[in-house]
Amino acid sequence: MTDFTRRHALGLMAAAGAGLAAPALASNRKITIGALRFTSHAASFVALERGYFKDAGLDVELKFFQAAQPMAVAIASGDVDYAVTAVSGGLVSLADKGAVKVIGGALSEEAGIDGQKILVSDAAFQSGITSPAMLDGKSFGMSTAGSSFHYMGSKIAAKEGITLRFKPLQKVGAIIGALKSGQIDAWSIVPHIAKPLAGSGAVHIIGNVSDYIPDYQVTTTFTSAKNAKDERDMTAAFLAGFAKGGADFNAALVDKTSGESDAMIDLIHKYVYADKPREAAAKSIANGAMRVNEGAALNVASIQDQLEWFKSENLVPDVALETLIDTSYVKTI
Repeated sequence: MTDFTRRHALGLMAAAGAGLAAPALASNRKITIGALRFTSHAASFVALERGYFKDAGLDVELKFFQAAQPMAVAIASGDVDYAVTAVSGGLVSLADKGAVKVIGGALSEEAGIDGQKILVSDAAFQSGITSPAMLDGKSFGMSTAGSSFHYMGSKIAAKEGITLRFKPLQKVGAIIGALKSGQIDAWSIVPHIAKPLAGSGAVHIIGNVSDYIPDYQVTTTFTSAKNAKDERDMTAAFLAGFAKGGADFNAALVDKTSGESDAMIDLIHKYVYADKPREAAAKSIANGAMRVNEGAALNVASIQDQLEWFKSENLVPDVALETLIDTSYVKTI
C-alpha cells in the first residue's frame, strides 16, 4: 500500500507540474493507444498497469506496431485514438491534410542520460570504421524515407561533412538483420536495442546521437486532429495518465530515486522482450531508460528543427509548425 501511494503521488506531482489534471469523464471511455514494443514506450505500459488511465476515466487497449508510419496512418483512420511515435514525413503529411496533431512530448535526448547510439556492422568495424566521421559513402539503415532514422542519419552526415547512402528496410527487425549480416554499414537506435546488439559482437557502437542532435525530441504523443479539437476532456485524460506513467518510469530507471527498478523492469517485461526470460531481458530493458519529458512537455524547438529538415529534403509540403502541433495541452520547452 505504501509503494502504491508513493507511485501515485509521484505521478500526480508530475501531472500537476505540467498543469495536467485529468477531467472527470462521465464514464470509462474506451480508447486504443498505439505503441511499439520498446522500453521507450514504457509510460503507456505503466499508466495502464498501474491504473493511471483508469483513474483518468479511460478504458485502454494497446495496439502494437512495428514502425512509426503505420501508427500515424492508424491515427488518421480512427483505428487508434492516441499513440507515441517519432515525427516522420508521413506524420507531417497527414497533419498537412488535417488528419493528425502532435499534442505532447515523450522520449527525449538529455545531456548526462545515456541515449541513442550510432552503430556499425562488424564488417564495417573490422574494415576500420570506428567513428561516424569515417562513414562517408557508406550505407545507413532506415525504415522509410522521412523516418526518424533518416533524420538522424542526415544530421550526423551534415555535421561530419560526409555522404550516406540510405537504405529503406521498412521494419526495425529487418534493419537489425541487415546490420548484423553486413548488408548495411550503419544505423542509429535507442539504447535498449543498441547495447544488446553491441554485446553480441555482430555490431559495434561508434557514437552517440546526442553529440549530433542535442535535446532531440525523439518521440511525441499524438492523436487525430478531431480528437485534439473536439475531444478535449478525453485527450487531457490520456495525457494526464501518460504523464503519471512517465513520472514513475523516470523515478525508477532514469533518476533511480524511487527504489522501484526491479518492479519497473518486471512491469515493462510484460511488453518488451516478453519472449525472453526475465533475467535475459532485464539488462536490455534497463539500458533503454532515456528520459520521458515531465508532464509530457513538448520541445517545440526540436520539432521545428525536424520539420525544417523534412521541408529542406522535399519530403513534405511547406507545412506550418502550427499545422503539426497543438500546444494547448502541455507545457512547451
